[in-house]
Amino acid sequence: MAIKYANRMERMKASEIREILKLTLQPDMISFAGGLPAPELFPVEEMKKVAVEVLEESGEKALQYSTTEGFLPLREKIAQRMNKFNINAKAEDILITSGSQQGLDFTGKIFLNPGDVVICESPSYLGAINAFKAYECKFAEVPTDDEGMIMEDLEKILEKTPRARLIYVIPDFQNPTGKTWSIERRKKLLEIASKYDLPIIEDNPYGELRFEGEIPPSVKAFDTEGRVVFLGTFSKTFCPGLRLGWVCASKELLEKYIFVKQSADLQTSTIAQIELNKFLELYDLDKHVEEIKKTYRKRRDLMLNTMKDNFPKKVKFTYPEGGLFTWVELPDGIDAKELMKKAIEKKVAFVPGGSFFPNGGHENAFRMNYSNMPEDKIVEGVKRLAEVLKEELGK
Repeated sequence: MAIKYANRMERMKASEIREILKLTLQPDMISFAGGLPAPELFPVEEMKKVAVEVLEESGEKALQYSTTEGFLPLREKIAQRMNKFNINAKAEDILITSGSQQGLDFTGKIFLNPGDVVICESPSYLGAINAFKAYECKFAEVPTDDEGMIMEDLEKILEKTPRARLIYVIPDFQNPTGKTWSIERRKKLLEIASKYDLPIIEDNPYGELRFEGEIPPSVKAFDTEGRVVFLGTFSKTFCPGLRLGWVCASKELLEKYIFVKQSADLQTSTIAQIELNKFLELYDLDKHVEEIKKTYRKRRDLMLNTMKDNFPKKVKFTYPEGGLFTWVELPDGIDAKELMKKAIEKKVAFVPGGSFFPNGGHENAFRMNYSNMPEDKIVEGVKRLAEVLKEELGK
């Protein structure tokens, strides 16, 4: 057939992570590839009780259409939880989305015309890159260090990028590197964004999963102009299968997201929102998050210590203070995609790093997840991967 598709379809490809995850479905595969939470921590029994109670109390309401903005009691609770990030929000500042990925897609639809430029960290989240690519944009990658995006480089890029339309950042336990921005960088980002009159999209799926120290103020906490859009989600702190996220933004910006959601899917699942709200009324989500952090901290320590003991000395990796990932850097000239093929033969998987750079290159890196695999498989998987690395690099 000679069916003609929209030009944007040429830029849309299958997610490399999703394709790799297909390989990891083999029962004997040890996968460090996905950003999957630990399934044994899902509150299954509690959600059984919640589901029954919701249907008994308000079944007709839970199964009916609801407002685009979302279930008001849940929006009120989300606004209260925003205090963790030093954000003083109200329910009217919140839009419930079908996961924060939907917020990324809406961002592209709202801000980007073909040929516009997204400013992002280098590397950046693959899901955001793919969401924005659908709107036929270009990317300007800003180098990063251990404190986040390098502000001097950001300014230089903006000076010569007149079609920059938004700055996309993940300041807390960045995906894929696991790095966290300093407070000084957060403040400076706002100063520069104000100078060039650009919106900032602050993606924060991992901020509550901090293993050491206090949660730093979000970028939005310093926003006095209403230019920061904060994207949050319950996928990493609760249950990803519910697909519940949110947008927190000023009235002017949030209105645009509401318009777009009305045309996209009308609303997020009513019953999922009411069930989550009921869980928050009956149970202690903060206690649940503490259990998640306890498990992930143990797995992070185990993975990194095993890597330290077994990986060749030429291999470097980050030491995240929270979140789900560590980022591994190989010597120049080593292609992680080719390495991946050898790792798969040994039944261990990771995500090659090149996909996290929207303009290509940087194939000598890969991302590893420590949240999903149990402790014995973490040790075995890292040792298998160390064998592959030693075969490639030597001791």
